[in-house]
Amino acid sequence: MSLEAFFLWFSQFEYVQLLINEWPLYLSGLWTTLWLVALSLFLGLFIAVPAGIMNNSNNWAIKFPAWAFIYFFRGTPLLIQLFLIYYGAGQFLANNEHPIALAIWPWFQEAWFCALLAFTLNTGAYTAEIVRGSINTMPSGEIEAAKAYGLSRFKIMSRIVLPSSFRRALPAYSNEVIFMLHGSALAGVVTIVDLTGAARIVNSRYYAPFEAFITAGMLYMMTTFVIVFLFKKWEARWHKHLKPLKV
Repeated sequence: MSLEAFFLWFSQFEYVQLLINEWPLYLSGLWTTLWLVALSLFLGLFIAVPAGIMNNSNNWAIKFPAWAFIYFFRGTPLLIQLFLIYYGAGQFLANNEHPIALAIWPWFQEAWFCALLAFTLNTGAYTAEIVRGSINTMPSGEIEAAKAYGLSRFKIMSRIVLPSSFRRALPAYSNEVIFMLHGSALAGVVTIVDLTGAARIVNSRYYAPFEAFITAGMLYMMTTFVIVFLFKKWEARWHKHLKPLKV
């Protein structure tokens, strides 16, 4: 059998026909998932690093706001947080005549913005805890050596503590990236056509739940493999100095 004949035979299957018809929808949903997760992770870092440092402070006036933020967003389900932002904003902002409410209400009318905000705050809280734990495992000898050189607290934090902590936090952060990818499936609940939302549309069109969702699951799994591969490469590069010397 020639290759062309094989493809003609293979394309006769119902599942293959479904994929051929709905593949653009799946690709569009995958793209929505990827940019939503990537942007959430990027913005979450701007929350996580200051919050992780603040949560490590011995001063409770500094520590408490970060601790409360982390405790709330780690202690409540992501779906609840998404509902609070998506539906709660309409309750408190829709009929509010305050200038700030009028300015931000158009943003909260967009489902993608509410999902992005919920995902950013959630991953920011989890990543802040990763940063805090990584800072706590910093070898004291490195900090004492930096103090002996006369470095200020800011330089010790920015040049010694944070770079070393980020390298050691890579394995834990890779898990957070994967969890965020899987958690993004909740975006479909607020009308966003992400990868899971695309599978729901396909299921509603063809009444084929297995075919619709197994395709989405395979795409999630392939994306996870890519994330794991990239983090393995980054770990091998940034942890190269920790490998034992060959003699």
